[in-house]
Amino acid sequence: MVKGIKKKKVKSFKYHAGKFSAFSKTIRSKVNAGAVPLEAREVRWDEIAETNGWDPAYIESFLEQDTLPPATDPELPKRSRGNKVLHEWKKEVEKYLESIITLEGRGSSVTSPKTAATFRLLEFLELLQYESKLSSYEFFQTISRLTCNTGLDVTKDRYPALLRMIHQWRYFKLLKRSGRGHDPTRPASETKPGECAVLCPACPQPGINLPEGWEDEPEETQYIHGLNLALDCNMRLKRKNVSNTTADPSLNRGCAYFVDDPPFREFLEKHSNEVEPKSTCSRHDAVNLADVRPGHGYAASGVGTVECARHNSKRPNAICDTQKGERYCNMDYITILSLSLIVLKFFLISYDIACQWYIHLFERIKSIDKDCILLRTDTTIRFVVPKFHLPAHIPACRDRFAFMITPGAGLGDGEAPERGWSETNALGPSTREMGPGSRSDTLDAHFGDYNWRKIVSLGSSLLKKMKTATSDVAEHVIAHQELESTLQRSDIDAWIVAVRTWEKDPTQPNPYELRVKTPTQAAVRRQLAEEEASALAAGTDFTAIDDISPSDIISYGLDLEAEQRTLKTSSRQVWEHSQDRQLTRLQLRSNAMTRKLDVWYQRLQIYIPAVTHLRKKHESQDHIPPYELPLWLPSQIGKQAPCDVRLATIEYRLREAQAHEALGTLRRNLQMRATLYDTKDRWMRGQGANTRALNAISTVKGRIDNAAADYRRAREALVVLTELLGYQKFDETFLPLKAEDIRSMAAPDDGKGETRRTLSWIWRQGDANEAGSDSYIADTVRLEWAKSRARAQRHLEEIKIVKEEMDRTLRFFRWKEGQWTA
Repeated sequence: MVKGIKKKKVKSFKYHAGKFSAFSKTIRSKVNAGAVPLEAREVRWDEIAETNGWDPAYIESFLEQDTLPPATDPELPKRSRGNKVLHEWKKEVEKYLESIITLEGRGSSVTSPKTAATFRLLEFLELLQYESKLSSYEFFQTISRLTCNTGLDVTKDRYPALLRMIHQWRYFKLLKRSGRGHDPTRPASETKPGECAVLCPACPQPGINLPEGWEDEPEETQYIHGLNLALDCNMRLKRKNVSNTTADPSLNRGCAYFVDDPPFREFLEKHSNEVEPKSTCSRHDAVNLADVRPGHGYAASGVGTVECARHNSKRPNAICDTQKGERYCNMDYITILSLSLIVLKFFLISYDIACQWYIHLFERIKSIDKDCILLRTDTTIRFVVPKFHLPAHIPACRDRFAFMITPGAGLGDGEAPERGWSETNALGPSTREMGPGSRSDTLDAHFGDYNWRKIVSLGSSLLKKMKTATSDVAEHVIAHQELESTLQRSDIDAWIVAVRTWEKDPTQPNPYELRVKTPTQAAVRRQLAEEEASALAAGTDFTAIDDISPSDIISYGLDLEAEQRTLKTSSRQVWEHSQDRQLTRLQLRSNAMTRKLDVWYQRLQIYIPAVTHLRKKHESQDHIPPYELPLWLPSQIGKQAPCDVRLATIEYRLREAQAHEALGTLRRNLQMRATLYDTKDRWMRGQGANTRALNAISTVKGRIDNAAADYRRAREALVVLTELLGYQKFDETFLPLKAEDIRSMAAPDDGKGETRRTLSWIWRQGDANEAGSDSYIADTVRLEWAKSRARAQRHLEEIKIVKEEMDRTLRFFRWKEGQWTA
C-alpha cells in the first residue's frame, strides 16, 4: 500500500444522488498504478461506464474489492469515445465467438467479463420471447425468484448483463442461421445488407427459383411470375427518445430487415422540409396526419414495412422507423431498397392509401434512384387497396383499386401487414423503452422468427389456397356463362373490348363505374318547373293559385314531411325531467310546425278539396302532436277520396328521386362510418380520444337512421302511387330495406369471405347526381356483367398463381440445399 493511503480512504467511495463519485487528493488503482494526485477532482464512474458501454456489474466488481474502477477502458485506446466496446467487438466477432464457444457460456462484457449465461438459458429466453413476447425484465425477475423466493438473500442485479447477453446471442444466431458465422472467405463484419433475412421461398427470386425462360411469358400471364408487395405502417411500435446510436449501436446494421441507420438518416435529412399533400379521397389520417409528430419524448412514431402480400413474409431491408406519421419519403425509401436486387416484369403493390401515394410516385423515385426496376418501360405495375380498407374510400377509388377487378391479383387481399402487426404489437410496451440499436435488433429477431414460422406452414398454406380456388372456380364460371346467355352478343363483345382496354391502360374509361346516374329531387324539381313553363306557354297549365304551382305544393309537402321526422327525432331526446331550456326549445319548434301546417292545409285544399273532410275525420281524435299529423299528399289519400292524377304523377316523380337520394345518403354515411371505425381502431388511444370518436360515430349513425327512414317512406308512397296511377309493375329497383341490408361493403354476409360473399343490394344502386337517364337499368346490367367476369377471372388466376408458387418453393429449397452442401 502506498504510504499515506489508508483503506478507509478507498471505502469513502459511495453511490449517492443517483451517481458514483469520490473526492480524494490521491487514489490507488490497479490500472493507474501508484498514487495519482487529483487536486480534489470529482470522478463520476456512472458516466464513464455509460461512455465505455460497461454494465453496473463491472463497476461493482471493483467496489467489492475496495478498489476504484478505472477511468478509461484498459483494453482500448485512450481517445475512444462512445460504446467503443461493441463497435470494436463486432470487428473481432469471429475470435470472440470462438472463445465463447470454448467456454460454453456467454459473457456480458467483452472486457474482463464477470457474468456468464449458458447457451441453454439464452436459447430458452429467445424462444420464449418469440412465442409469448415476454420482456427480458420479466424473465430476469422470474429466474431471480427461482434462485431465492424468500427475500432473505437479495440476488445481485444482473439485468443489464442479461440484456447485453441476449442482444449478442440473437446476433450470433442470426449469423449462424444465414451461414455467415462459418464463412472462411468473408468475415461477419462484411455481411451484405439484407443478407441475413429469411427469404420467402414462394416469392419470385431471380436466379434462385424462377424457371428458365420466364422472361418470355406472354404479357397476359406475366402475373404468375410477378411480385405482390404490401405496404403499411404500425404506430404502436413507437420508441421513446432515449439513448442514441453511440451508446446503443445496432449489431445487425441493416443485414436483416431494418434498414441501415446512417444512410437512412442521411436520406431523411434531404427530405426533412417536405410537406405531405392532403388527401383527395376520404379523410385518411395516414395522409392528413403524416406531418404530425408522435408526441413529446418520442424519437419514432412507429415503423413502416414492405412485405410479401401473398405469404405474409417480411422482406430484406424493407422496414424503417417513421419520425412523424406515414410520410411518403419513408415508404418510398424502403420500397426502392426492397426491390434493389429484383428484376421482374410484374408488380402488384397494395397500400391502404395507394390512391394517394401512387400519384407522384414515379417522380419521387426518379429523384431517389433512377435505376429502380419500377421505372423500366417493360414493367407492369398495378396499385390496389387492401380489401378491408377499401370501403373507407370514395366510390371512384373503390371502382379502380379493388383487388377483385385488378388483373393478376388472384384471390389476394393485401392485408398481410395487418396480420404481422398482430404478432408484434405485444412488443410495443417493451421496445418503446429501448435504445435505437437494441430495439431494431430485437424487432429484427422477431421478424425473422415470424418469417421462419411462415416457411414451416407454407405447405399447408399453399394447399389451402389451391383447395379454395378450385372448389369455387366452377360456381363463378358457370354463373358468368349463365348471365351471358341472357345478353346480346353484340353488347358482350363491346363490353369485353372496353374491359381489356382498361386493363392494359387504367387511364381509359373504367368499365366498373356506373356511368348513368340517378336524378336527385333538385333535378326533378327543375324539370317540373321547366314543364310548367312549357304548359304556361301552351295554355295548358292547371295552376290554381298564382303564388304556388302544383309542383310547388307537392315539393313543399315533402319538405314538411322531412321537418316532421326531424321534430319527431328531437322529441325522443327529451323527457319530463329534461331541463326547461330543452323543453322550451322543443315547444317553440312544435308551435312553428303547427303554424306551417295551417298554411299548408289552406293551400292544399284548393288543389284537393277532399282534404277538408279527411282532416275533420282524422282530427276528431285526441290531441295529436304536429309531427304525427298527416299531410294528405296523394300517396296518403290513395283511394279514400278523389285526387287529381296529375298531382299524383308529380309526387311519383319526386318520390322516385327521393328514394334514390336517400340510398345515396345512406351509402355515403355507411362509408363514413367505416372510415371512422377504421380510424378509431388504428389511431385512437386513450379515453378522451375514444370518447370523441364514439360521439362522431353516433352522429353518423343518426344520419344513417334518417336516410333509412326517408327511403322507407318514399318506397311506401311509391307502392301506393303505382296502384293509384295504374302502372302495370312496381319498379323493382326499390327493394324493401331491412335492418340486415344496412351494412357497409366490408360487412360480413352469412360468414362468407370477401370473394364469395354478396353485397347488400343498396350498393348495387347508382349514386345520386344531377343527371337522369332511362338507361340506368341497362348500365347496371353491364356493370354486373363486368363484376361477374372479374370474379371468374380472379379464381382462374389464383389456380395458376398457386401452382407456380408450389413449383417455386421446391426450386428454392433445392437452391438452399445446394448452398449449404457446397
